[in-house]
Amino acid sequence: MIPDLMREFAIGAALVGNLSALYFYSYIAVQIPGGILLERLGPRVVLAGGATLCGAGCILFGAAVAHTMTLALGMLGIVAVSPAIVEPLIAASIVYVGVENVLTNKPHRWRPVVVFGFGLLHGLGFAGVLKEFGLATDHFVTGLIAFNIGVELGQLAVIAICYLVAGLWFGHKAWYRRFVTMRASVAVALVGAWWCFERVWG
Repeated sequence: MIPDLMREFAIGAALVGNLSALYFYSYIAVQIPGGILLERLGPRVVLAGGATLCGAGCILFGAAVAHTMTLALGMLGIVAVSPAIVEPLIAASIVYVGVENVLTNKPHRWRPVVVFGFGLLHGLGFAGVLKEFGLATDHFVTGLIAFNIGVELGQLAVIAICYLVAGLWFGHKAWYRRFVTMRASVAVALVGAWWCFERVWG
């Protein structure tokens, strides 16, 4: 796999080594703030936060695999679905997420399946956007990987910011779900519903 990536991205063994080293250096750098958080917040809060981020990362990875599949198939023209169908369904998926968060605060066994299905759907939407911008066929794999990395890093950044700003400090409070989670979920559902209405009847 590494030789293929080196050839596709036109990079040498030295850069691959530096990227690998950067990963380990980043891991080492996390130890200091991690120790400070453990000392100030206690292991229970830090472990709960770490488990939450890991769970979110697993869900995002499942969605990434799904939308990579349909994105590649859509860009290659193997699967073609009209934006008039895809875009309202994507908006409806946003409504579903918001409504589910209002109705329950417990993850269900079917959530990974739902996330994977939504990932397949969103990949078709991404394919439509990339087709409009155009993606060079001689750099298809490179562009696909770079696009997916950008999407996942963006999602992880939003989750991390929301967690550090609100979840880490107030997530264990009794009022958090009522005044933060539910209201934010209702807002997300309303935005998705308006988008769906606009795409269907706009």
